[in-house]
Amino acid sequence: MSQTLQSDLVVVGGGLAGIVTALEALRAGKRVTLVDRDSPERLGGLALWAFGGMALVDTPLQARMNIPDSPEIALRDWLRFGELAPDDAYPLQWARYYVEYSRREVYDWLSAEGVKFLPAVNWVERGLNGDGNSLPRYHVIWGTAREMTRRLIAALQLAGSGGRLHLLHRVRVTGLDYQAGKISGVIGQHEDDPREIRLQAPVVVLAMGGINGSHAETRANWPTDRPLPQAMLNGAHPYADGKLHHLVADTLGGRITHAGEMWNYAAGFPHPYPHFAGHGLSAIPCKSALWLDHSGRRIGPQPLVTGFDTHWLCQRVAEQEKPWTWQLLNWRIAAKEFAISGAEHNQRIRDKQLPGFLWETLTGNHRLVRQMQRESRHFLVDDSLAGLAAKMNALTCSLDIDPAVLQATADAFDANFRGGRRLQNDEQIRRILHARQWGPDRLRTCKPAPLQMPGAGPLIAIQTQLISRKSLGGLRTDLQSRVLDQSDRPLEGLYCVGEAAGFGGGGANGKRSLEGTFLPACILTARAAARSINAG
Repeated sequence: MSQTLQSDLVVVGGGLAGIVTALEALRAGKRVTLVDRDSPERLGGLALWAFGGMALVDTPLQARMNIPDSPEIALRDWLRFGELAPDDAYPLQWARYYVEYSRREVYDWLSAEGVKFLPAVNWVERGLNGDGNSLPRYHVIWGTAREMTRRLIAALQLAGSGGRLHLLHRVRVTGLDYQAGKISGVIGQHEDDPREIRLQAPVVVLAMGGINGSHAETRANWPTDRPLPQAMLNGAHPYADGKLHHLVADTLGGRITHAGEMWNYAAGFPHPYPHFAGHGLSAIPCKSALWLDHSGRRIGPQPLVTGFDTHWLCQRVAEQEKPWTWQLLNWRIAAKEFAISGAEHNQRIRDKQLPGFLWETLTGNHRLVRQMQRESRHFLVDDSLAGLAAKMNALTCSLDIDPAVLQATADAFDANFRGGRRLQNDEQIRRILHARQWGPDRLRTCKPAPLQMPGAGPLIAIQTQLISRKSLGGLRTDLQSRVLDQSDRPLEGLYCVGEAAGFGGGGANGKRSLEGTFLPACILTARAAARSINAG
């Protein structure tokens, strides 16, 4: 016998996009059922674990730092960097919507919800040739995205008081009720109960995330003209498996577009305490580290440096002979530059420990470096390059690293400093000097110096590999977040928000993100859906 529950709206997925949709609908007086596959403590999805960086346009914080941003400038950067096709109508519409409304619909809205931002705007994804962010626009939430998510969950529970919110955990949606040309609900099943659950509603919002949590799906959609890595870690979520995408496409005629476009990262390493099989952490590669191939040779001829073009970095790593690379650095560099994406390893910001945050920014995050030295076998430390080479070979069960080659690699870089700044001729040094011209980057980037500089040790090698993250493609939607069929007609009663919709339109970012566009796009698409639903 099946269980039945009726409401005005069913939201499938308890991540940021689903929570915002449900919250806005509840505030408009709707009865909402929010169904999520995960356990109660993980309500919020990946947003609960995210660092909380947001690409926002023309904000008061930018004005305070004399950053002359505007929607026109941001759109130019977005279209050029993302390489959106001129005839790709819905992604283009969502790109314009993002740059025009991220200030009002995200920055102002979150501020009204009590969310605060760090008083500095960072400059990321500048592009290899200045074709990315022409201005700093990366805003960081004080408290990380966990603080934002918890505030929104509290607001959700308050708005849903009186029985207007039904929150179902550990329930997987297995089917959609679509009869007489319109939606009538979803079919689900609790993981501990074989009985069918029927959630009846005239409106369903899909907020189940992307496809990159499934390696099979990731590989099936990998573009044939790009190198496919032999192996990769999972930095997404195993429940983001694409099954509901295919259900909509196969049974209702919805369109999945740009499924091969992904926002992966090039420097992942296994989580020391994984939450699921293949769980990886995404390191933010140190700009001053030398990026080496499996043999200990510097990848080139153009050196790999983070902060300019993540898409390009991923392709360069994917085309290497073996599925891992090495970051070679010293303790001086690691203390100032090493970081891990997400809330878990940024506790000073996450827990809003201002004195500790300021102290570590000024003196170095030795705490995190020591933690990784203790916890991760992929984070190797030694006083000599020969000793480091032995540990690198032991980790990979190989003789790939010739100590003489590793020494020659370090010596060749250090030779840049023998004649002073007048004789430096290295692209990585030029990029570091360029990055240090912006104040927030200067605080987090070392002044160029020899790798083997006395007093800067010990030496460190970090084994890294490609890690899957965001799906840039998804179900095609219009500016009301309605799911479109093969003829671009809305499927009545069916909406899709957040990553499931490719962050708007089935691929609003194109091939590249300006970075930090994901959390805001979840909010933008969710609020657009709620407005349409509430007006109906």
